Amino acid sequence: MIEIQHIKKSFGEKTILNDVSLVMETGKCNLIIGSSGSGKTVLLKCIVGLFTPDEGHVIYDGQSMTELSVQDRKELRQQIGMLFQGSALFDSMTVEQNIKFPLDMFTDLKHKDKIKKVNEVLARVNMEGANKKFPSEISGGMKKRVGIARSIVLNPKYLFCDEPNSGLDPQTSLVIDKLIKDLTLEYNITTVVVTHDMNSVMEIGDHIFYIYQGHKQWEGSNKDIIHSKDEKLNQFIFASEFLQDAKQMRMMEAEKEKAGV
Repeated sequence: MIEIQHIKKSFGEKTILNDVSLVMETGKCNLIIGSSGSGKTVLLKCIVGLFTPDEGHVIYDGQSMTELSVQDRKELRQQIGMLFQGSALFDSMTVEQNIKFPLDMFTDLKHKDKIKKVNEVLARVNMEGANKKFPSEISGGMKKRVGIARSIVLNPKYLFCDEPNSGLDPQTSLVIDKLIKDLTLEYNITTVVVTHDMNSVMEIGDHIFYIYQGHKQWEGSNKDIIHSKDEKLNQFIFASEFLQDAKQMRMMEAEKEKAGV
């Protein structure tokens, strides 16, 4: 579990996050949504330790990150898996080398054991046999899967995904969503996803946090969001490509209520 307690973050005179508190549960997909400039990316960077909050605490399973020693913080970071928006694969490395990179950095495993781990996670993301391919030789969706494989190769307790479906077609996005959801349940990970994709919200949003102008405006599940009365959240939803589906779902729910179903 990750607890965010009264986080505040400013740059100069501009306050980006103001008194944000969240609880992200283990074994669930916790989604952070919000329009561009809302502060969600800064929040993510505060959670993973790339930014230090001006006020407040980020607590991992009872341990405040700001109070950890340098060594303890290093150990914590080894428990964090990160899927970057653009996959962030090394172009000059093969798929196998990209996935093995965290093992080279943080473990003393023998080479054969590293390759065994690489093959295990490749199989888990349905990429068996792609070891010797380079990023330029695989599709965008395959790059995302390699990125996911690299993010889980150290068996992380926490998985962070920054816009995992960016640049992907709807069908591939569904595959990535399902993979993230399955891995979260299989490995009992605390998963945090920053996304603009409202289809992802409805597919995997166990718990959703809507950030508006630097503060938490709303939270709830993907079922709760359909019935939300929050005006700002509704404006965000209906401004997205999710518009027609959301309207249709709300109309169907309204008809059921009228019919007494």
